[in-house]
Amino acid sequence: MEREKELAKLINVLRRTARMAIQAEWTGGKEDAASFCVDQYNRVLARLKEIDPGMSVIFEPLPAGSSFSVVAVASRQLGAYYEDEVGQGRESRQGGYGYAFDPRKFREFWERSGREFEDIGEYIRESIDEWLRHKKSATHGEKSTHEEKGPSEGAKQT
Repeated sequence: MEREKELAKLINVLRRTARMAIQAEWTGGKEDAASFCVDQYNRVLARLKEIDPGMSVIFEPLPAGSSFSVVAVASRQLGAYYEDEVGQGRESRQGGYGYAFDPRKFREFWERSGREFEDIGEYIRESIDEWLRHKKSATHGEKSTHEEKGPSEGAKQT
């Protein structure tokens, strides 16, 4: 595989690893998932060192037991090292944390579906008062039913 294509693939793996590590940390990922992310980072780093021996002075393998945060930071830093060579993503403007925006695709989408969104917005504006009245009456009805039964009768048994 030619160098540029392989670099792009490896950097894509790092970007996704960073994004998944952050998501796993936020959602309480398991220890085995963190271990997998560390191993994946270390495998990508080893391959990058084979392709570009000069970078081995800067980056070191992650120790076993590293947290999701450490994996995310290391993956982002290693990906950033090659950003000038591989760019920030194919035909998109990729920002931090894995966010990407392609203005051409959005324009195509809006030209096809923009009117539908306007219709949805109009429907929401027309209906919001009725929805709120319904929600208030339902909430008020639940409170009065709970008060009539008493706290022990209206509570769920677990």
